[in-house]
Amino acid sequence: MPIAKEGLREILLATLILGALTAAVTLLLHWAVSIPFVIVWLWVISFFRDPKRRRTFEPADLCAPADGTVTEITELDDHDAIGGPAVRIGIFLSLFDVHINRAPCSGTVRSLAYRPGEFLDARHPESGRRNESNTILIDPDEPMPGPVEVRQVAGLVARRIICHAAANDHLSIGDRFGLIKFGSRTELIIPKTDLTEITVRMGQSVRAGLTVLARQPVPQGADRADESVKSPTVATA
Repeated sequence: MPIAKEGLREILLATLILGALTAAVTLLLHWAVSIPFVIVWLWVISFFRDPKRRRTFEPADLCAPADGTVTEITELDDHDAIGGPAVRIGIFLSLFDVHINRAPCSGTVRSLAYRPGEFLDARHPESGRRNESNTILIDPDEPMPGPVEVRQVAGLVARRIICHAAANDHLSIGDRFGLIKFGSRTELIIPKTDLTEITVRMGQSVRAGLTVLARQPVPQGADRADESVKSPTVATA
């Protein structure tokens, strides 16, 4: 199972601390008492799993930027970054979901904006507005309408947002660009047109780089999305 390098520090700390506790209770009490420590250690390793993912997308597709559960689908009359009507899709990442973030479309990063804030539970309706967050604005490759906004939002437990993308970077749909450590929320905000199709529903489980969240109108006969994703899924989690 591939492990995200961003989690190596936490895995090392968990190994040292939980290993010492396991050894102590085994010597002083009984090995069975150490089982909870072993379970927690396995969970820490599992949290930072980084599965390889590839699939074929159509030019109109926008994929999930995170694993988790769809907890919000909101139509916005006007969104500043989009410059008009938009749709916001919120995904809640539990402590058991893969926390790798992936690009929802192929395009060039226009800008990034970090905002300090609170640490409300990521399921709270105000978490997207009030919590610490990092926003990535992407200009999609033609013919996808844009811009497209991805927002990494810290949660009650999550205290560190990691983003490797930089302005002017080109991302292909499904590319890995960061993660949020522990429970969190990721939002996708896209332009709303008369032909925009939301392909997920409230409460649905989605997977980053695999699940199509929405489709936008594009000209008939447009080329497929980035050639780099024209292959079957390699691995899932």
